[in-house]
Amino acid sequence: MDPKAFKPNPAGKLVRTAQGYHAFVPGALRPRIQYTPDLVLLLSRADAALSELAGLIGHLPHPDLIITPYVRREALLSSRIEGTQASLQEVMLDEAQGGQPDPGKRDLLEVRNYSAALYRGIDELKKLPLSLRLVKALHRSLFHGLNVPQVTAGEFRRTQNWIGPSGSTLATAAYVPPPVPEMHGALDRWEKFLHRRDDFPDLVQCALMHEQFETIHPFIDGNGRVGRLLITLFLVERGRLRQPVLYLSEYIEAHREDYYAHLQRVRTHGDRDGWLRFFLLGVAETAGHAVRQAQALTDLRERWREKLARTPRAAALLDSLFANPYISASAAAAFLGVSLPTARGTITQLEKVGLLRETTRRNWGRMWLAVPILAALESKAGAPSGAIRQRKRKVRS
Repeated sequence: MDPKAFKPNPAGKLVRTAQGYHAFVPGALRPRIQYTPDLVLLLSRADAALSELAGLIGHLPHPDLIITPYVRREALLSSRIEGTQASLQEVMLDEAQGGQPDPGKRDLLEVRNYSAALYRGIDELKKLPLSLRLVKALHRSLFHGLNVPQVTAGEFRRTQNWIGPSGSTLATAAYVPPPVPEMHGALDRWEKFLHRRDDFPDLVQCALMHEQFETIHPFIDGNGRVGRLLITLFLVERGRLRQPVLYLSEYIEAHREDYYAHLQRVRTHGDRDGWLRFFLLGVAETAGHAVRQAQALTDLRERWREKLARTPRAAALLDSLFANPYISASAAAAFLGVSLPTARGTITQLEKVGLLRETTRRNWGRMWLAVPILAALESKAGAPSGAIRQRKRKVRS
């Protein structure tokens, strides 16, 4: 890490270790935010957009039909930022097929684990506040069933890590987080910051919380995913969201280089103003997008309910298809509480009206896809149906 890139600033300081490399140790989170008119306007817009999203989801007759796709999208895009190669269709088909994912399909397991970690975090918040204990639990869920060298699931690192291109070293890395002893002190200060409720607006504190966590980088792997989980969980704990419906990873994935650059500018120049602007703009754009998505999916559901008004069993199956547009006959039977032949008859009705199309073309393990629903999800998701293959930003120890 080049010490010349770091200017003296309140965000932290460089230390030279006994091994001869430089590392960055974040300072206490007591920033003096300059609430300029531009920043206040951004904060106001982000706050209003988040409130509109929370209000809309809270008044939907069937909010789970929106929540499930949103959690899936956040899981997919947050994992994709870290180099996971999976598409929306692959993730939904994996869910619909049920059971344990193929061990050879590690990317799908990572996405599934992210969703499980998010739901676990929501459940844990009913019993305990955001804390280092919860952070470890999230990490444990993320790495469940994964055999990652040097990673102990649910445990903070015991060795030095660093961020940089593949092949980089402690000397050439773009960023070296605090050494282990200083890391523990920084984590203690970070946890105390989580519990302060009167110093900053919620969204400002959320942005600072995420930035500081990424700077501390307390795990060998999985820091980015845990950090993005914490954004949603922070807003749920503060009562700004009742459900995990802000998929901010979509914005971060679309502006990945800016995201990393803003985090680094905080470390090198203390530029928290730039980071706050980036974060608040992301909340405003993502929340607004989520509102439009929810309205579009709700309208589509109502149109199909009208078309299927004379076939109540087929109309009832709509709710399952909006949660996941892939379905099997056995899943349809379980959802409707009917026999397998009756479920197949319902699927045939939906094929005739153009909602379902068989995707397998075989006599066993047959699957059907609600093409119009998939089209709505993909056209609004901001992500193509195929896997995006991008190089992962390596964190090595």
